[in-house]
Amino acid sequence: MENKRKRKKTLAPRHKRMDRKGRLDSAKHWIAQYKGKNIIKGYKNHYGVDWLCAIKELKMLCVGLDPGYVENLKLSVKNRIIEKQRLKNGKKQELENENSWDSDETFAYIAGYTSAGFPYGVTWEELGEETPNFED
Repeated sequence: MENKRKRKKTLAPRHKRMDRKGRLDSAKHWIAQYKGKNIIKGYKNHYGVDWLCAIKELKMLCVGLDPGYVENLKLSVKNRIIEKQRLKNGKKQELENENSWDSDETFAYIAGYTSAGFPYGVTWEELGEETPNFED
C-alpha cells in the first residue's frame, strides 16, 4: 500500500511575508548592508512591496531620497494606473461591441448571412415580441 501524503506548499521568503512593522524593524539592518545603487528599487524587490509603499517606508526610516526621483516615480505609477484603466475600459468596450448582435425589422437576432447575402436567424415572431420601430 502506497502512502500518499499531501505535499506542503512552499512559502514565500520570510522577508516578503512581513507586515509593515516587521519590514521597518528588519529594514534597519537591511539598509546598513545594502550595496546597490537604487535603494527604493532594492527595498521594493527585497520586501515585495510596490513603489509607493517602498518610498513611504524608506521615508519613515529617515533614508535620504532624491525628491526629483521620488516625484518621477509617483508620476510614473499614476500614469501606469491610468493606462491600465484605459486598457481595461477598451477591452470592456470591445466585448460589448462583440456581444452586440445585428437585428432588423424581420429578425430579432441575425446569426449570419447566406452566400447570396440573405440574413438568417431568429425572427421577432419566433421570440413572441412585437417588431420594433427602426425608422428613428
